[in-house]
Amino acid sequence: MEIALITIVGILFPVIAFIASWLLRPVAPNEEKSTIYECGEIAQGDTRRNIGIQFYLFALIFVIFDVEAIFLYPWAVSFGKLGAFAFIEMMIFIGILIVGYAYAWKIGALEWVGDA
Repeated sequence: MEIALITIVGILFPVIAFIASWLLRPVAPNEEKSTIYECGEIAQGDTRRNIGIQFYLFALIFVIFDVEAIFLYPWAVSFGKLGAFAFIEMMIFIGILIVGYAYAWKIGALEWVGDA
């Protein structure tokens, strides 16, 4: 019964949020509201420029190593209680990350080329 209630709430909440945002959206947008601004300042130069793929690669690598830190912290805190099996598991996890990082480095994914 509890799982059904959580499932219903989990489905209804986003649906209600989408409907509410659709009903409360601005009905009469004008040109001033549709203009592009940069931190409240008038935009300078081309405002429809594509973002280089290098930014996404660096962001992806950052997120991966941030998640690694999230996994490492509780492991390090309870390291004494976990034993050798947990140590081996964590070394395999870190090894996989190092292999992935070395591969990204080898193919040149970490090299900043051009103006991006």
